[in-house]
Amino acid sequence: MTDMVVAWLLNLHRKIYIQMLFQLAYHMDIKAAKRAILEGFRRTDESLLQESTKGNWQDGATAVCLWILGQTVLVANLGDAKAVLARSSNESHQSTSEAGSALKAILLTREHKAIYPQERARIQKAGGSVGANGRLQGRLEVSRAFGDRQFKKVGVIATPDIHSFELTEKEQFIILGCDGLWGVFGPSDAVDFVQKQLKEKSSATMAARRLVREAVRERRCKDNCTAIVIVFRHN
Repeated sequence: MTDMVVAWLLNLHRKIYIQMLFQLAYHMDIKAAKRAILEGFRRTDESLLQESTKGNWQDGATAVCLWILGQTVLVANLGDAKAVLARSSNESHQSTSEAGSALKAILLTREHKAIYPQERARIQKAGGSVGANGRLQGRLEVSRAFGDRQFKKVGVIATPDIHSFELTEKEQFIILGCDGLWGVFGPSDAVDFVQKQLKEKSSATMAARRLVREAVRERRCKDNCTAIVIVFRHN
C-alpha cells in the first residue's frame, strides 16, 4: 500500500462524516446513515482511481469502519479487513477490566474474496475469472477494494457490506484490524489478548499497540498489520 493510498483512506471518515451530517440533518435514522456510508465509500474509491490514473500507479486497499449513533453501532467493511466484537456472557455485565470470565468473540464482518461463490458469480458476470489459486485473474485475492483500477473492469467493486446492531451492557469492546493481524490472530485469541491488556489497566490505544506488536514481533506477521480497539464504558 503506497503513502498515497494511506492519505486517501485517512480522508475516508471525513467524506462519510460530511455526507452523514447532510443526511442526518433531515433524516435522523439508520437508513440515512447507511446511505451516507455508501456514498462516502463511492467517493473515496472514485478519488483514489482518479489519483492513481494521474500518478500511473495501481495500488488498492481494503477497509473496515465503525460508527456509533446513539445506541446503534454500524459496521462497514470492504475486502478482508475484519471487525470482532467482545461480548460478555454473564448476567452481571462487569466491565472488561473487572470481568474474570472469558468473553465471547463475535465476527461482525464478512470477507470479500474472489473464491467465495457470491463474489465469484459477480466477477464472472463482469468478464473476469477466478484462477485455481482462488485469486481474481490469478492475482488478486480480494474481490472488493478501493483502487485496484486494473481489476475494476473484471468485477472488483468498492461497495461495502453494512450492518448494524444495538448496544447493550454485554458489549465490552470491538477490535478493527486488517488482514495481516487476522493472519496470525484468531478472533477469540485477539479478544483474549486485548481483555488481558485492559485488565492490566492499559488504555484502548495501548492495547491496540501491544496487539500489533505481538502480531509482528512475536507471531511474525509479514503483511500489513494495523488495529484499533474501541472500548465501551457502561454506567
